[in-house]
Amino acid sequence: MKHEKLDTVDRIILDILQENAKTPLKEIANKVYLSTPAVSARIEKMEREGVITGYHAQIDPSALGYHIKALINLEVPPEDKKDFYPFVKECGNVIECNCVTGDYSMVLEVLFPSTVELDQFIGELQRFGRTKTLIVFSTSVEHRGIPAEEGTMQYGGG
Repeated sequence: MKHEKLDTVDRIILDILQENAKTPLKEIANKVYLSTPAVSARIEKMEREGVITGYHAQIDPSALGYHIKALINLEVPPEDKKDFYPFVKECGNVIECNCVTGDYSMVLEVLFPSTVELDQFIGELQRFGRTKTLIVFSTSVEHRGIPAEEGTMQYGGG
C-alpha cells in the first residue's frame, strides 16, 4: 500500500505511540504543538492508510508460563506451502513466522511452557520438512519500535 509522505510531526507522533500507545492525545498534542483534534485526525489518517496497523500490550511470556523461546528453521517445499500456511496460522505458540532465503524457507519464533511441548511441536512440524531449532537463552534486544525519522536507523558501524 502506498502511503502519502509523512511529515516531521507525523513521525514524532509515531515515535510517541511506539514508546507508549496509551499516551493521552493531549500530551501528544503538547509535544508536537498542535491541538488535540489535529493530532487525533493525523492518527486516524495514519490508521486509515495502514501506517499504524494496530496497538498491542507487551507481555512478559514467563508471567504466563511460557519459559521456552525458540527459533525454528524449517525447510518447506514450495508445493507444501499451501498446506503449511493454514497449519501455522492456527498454532498459538507461533508468535512469528517468516518466509526467508537460504537453506531453510521458514523461520518461526515460538513460545512454550517446556521443552517437552516444544519437542512435540517440532515433531508435528517435521511433516512439512527438515527443521533446525535454536533455543533462546537470553534476548539482548527485544522487539522494539521502528525509528520514524527518515535515515535514523543505524547499524552501529559508525
